[in-house]
Amino acid sequence: QLSHTTTTKMEACTAVGREIDKVLSKFTSYSEHASSTIASLRSSIESLQLEISEVGSGDITEAQAMILSQAIGRVKEAVTRLSTEHRDLHSSVSKVGKAIDKNFTSDFSCISNDSVFTGEKQQLVNEVICQHFFREGLLDIAEEFISETGLELQEESREPFFELNRILAALKARDLGPALQWAEENREKLRSQQNSSLEFKLHRLAYINLIKEGPLSVPQAIEYARVHFTPFVFQHEKVIQSLMGCLLYVRGGLENSPYAELLGSHQWSEICDIFTRDACALLGLSVDSSLAVCVNAGCTALPVLINIKQVMQQRAVHNMWNTKEELPIEIDLGPSSRYHSIFACPILRQQLTESNPPMRLICGHVISREALSKLTTSAKLKCPYCPVEQNPADAVQIFF
Repeated sequence: QLSHTTTTKMEACTAVGREIDKVLSKFTSYSEHASSTIASLRSSIESLQLEISEVGSGDITEAQAMILSQAIGRVKEAVTRLSTEHRDLHSSVSKVGKAIDKNFTSDFSCISNDSVFTGEKQQLVNEVICQHFFREGLLDIAEEFISETGLELQEESREPFFELNRILAALKARDLGPALQWAEENREKLRSQQNSSLEFKLHRLAYINLIKEGPLSVPQAIEYARVHFTPFVFQHEKVIQSLMGCLLYVRGGLENSPYAELLGSHQWSEICDIFTRDACALLGLSVDSSLAVCVNAGCTALPVLINIKQVMQQRAVHNMWNTKEELPIEIDLGPSSRYHSIFACPILRQQLTESNPPMRLICGHVISREALSKLTTSAKLKCPYCPVEQNPADAVQIFF
């Protein structure tokens, strides 16, 4: 059944894809036709303009006036025709929307849990959305969102995002100054907590920028390396040797040398990623926005859940999934979405949840809270794995 459902979904994608191809084809055709029409009219008008300018300050002839009138008529006709053709494109675009509605499910109520968006949880959802706006540098939208939702965020919770976005904006503009200043101010934390190489890589990029300027900047580059690379010699000795070796090829051009990769523009996007990762870790933030993580996980899980729900309904076994806290099947979201260990109770053989967490016995073995309750008799518990007898109250909840 699942295989059949997958085939059906592929057919749905194909059907929508055909409509999209039709629209793109019409857009291309319209663009080419409009461009050629406008180019032709422009050429005609420029020729007429030149002809009239040669007359001087005198009046134009009757023949020229007629030619001018005809040119104006052609322009009006072309504008009308292009406008009509453009309106026709709207119907083609609307067909894509209709194809999507026809071939895909838009009602997800059968697998949704609206209770997660009510009461205090609504406040948490709003905070996650607001934090996403701050992380993306959409500060005006974030402030408007705070105003409309009534969120109360302390200024100190916003400031890290302002600084983060300011430095990232500078890096994207190829200005290393703000990032270097931040890395130097947080040097001890970056080294002790993360063993980060951010500061060295920023200095490395600054050094490369100097040697890009040509032979005249080599003395300045050497002095820069002497001052800023010295603290990193033991950790990055080979990289520094390579950076100094490239000086031999500056006069002949690095682009034709074994060090040509140093000129790659990809280094700027890489330094942005490294800064974001290290700065977020230092601030106690995840590298990716919580909202983006949830949306991506939902996009992966949603099709699978809809399929299994349809199968369960068709086979009249929909009561098997009677809780939205636990999924009926395992869904692999990929390594990037694994944030903690998954523990299954060895007694009841089921994955543990917040309502049934893992409990550590005094002997060191771990079972679920439900198993703990079921194994308890007369306020005594005997570990199912070793002969140690203990008080159930001594068990401690474990947090992964």
